Amino acid sequence: MAQVTVVINNRKYDIACDDGQEKHLTNLAQYVDGKVSDLVASVGQVGDARLLVMTSLLVADELSDVYSELGKINEGKADKSNTMLSTTDLESITSRIQKIADKLEAI
Repeated sequence: MAQVTVVINNRKYDIACDDGQEKHLTNLAQYVDGKVSDLVASVGQVGDARLLVMTSLLVADELSDVYSELGKINEGKADKSNTMLSTTDLESITSRIQKIADKLEAI
């Protein structure tokens, strides 16, 4: 089992992970740290617990949006049965993936 030290809100945390997952965990921590930094910039240092809750809600909201989009796409596929995704569906998926990639690259 590997261990990674991540920094979130200028605090170090030692986190265990599966071997080979160190880079992935580091990227996730950097993403979370970016969200925390954005919050600190807008609301200030309101305490670690509150920042954790607020950041968790922001990330959960992003995930909810992705699940919602995926659900709409799956509903459309069920309605169309054996047809391929429309151009609009592909553009929507591509746009969402690009937004996620841009956020990860900004870390």
